Amino acid sequence: MTEPTAGQPGPEIAALLDCLTGQRKHVMGILDGLDETDLRRPVLPSGWSCLGLVRHLALDVERFWFGAVLAGDPAVIAALDDEPNAWLVDPEAPATAVLDLYRRQTSLADAIITATPADTAPAWWPTELFGDQDMHSHREILLHVITETACHTGHLDAARELIDGHLHLVLTD
Repeated sequence: MTEPTAGQPGPEIAALLDCLTGQRKHVMGILDGLDETDLRRPVLPSGWSCLGLVRHLALDVERFWFGAVLAGDPAVIAALDDEPNAWLVDPEAPATAVLDLYRRQTSLADAIITATPADTAPAWWPTELFGDQDMHSHREILLHVITETACHTGHLDAARELIDGHLHLVLTD
């Protein structure tokens, strides 16, 4: 495997980041065209909204896994308690603020992802949440985030179809 050059990820991390970037674009594409009301409307009995899921992706996925776990940023770790339920969106917050939060968190995550070699161990592990450490490298964390984002992308696909019948990816014969 080719070693990364200064400021550039190695080919493995670059390929995984491309996959994650595709999922992130899918998230934003699913939401394209929804107004404030539809972005906030819960369509499942659990009560989450599309906007709440995007906020969860920003804070509990991008910020948590890359800023806290992988990078061990003390400010990010300290801020985790400030958002006990990232799924809840302040009714006064405009939808654009939540979408911008997601964009900012993915940009911050990308900087960490591209600067960190694949075999780097997590700098911090939340044993109080997950018990013994079960992810031992950047590679494993990145694969976990790709999986989680893809799963939530599917949730957004279903929610969007329930909201207005729109299919982001149209299946053809």
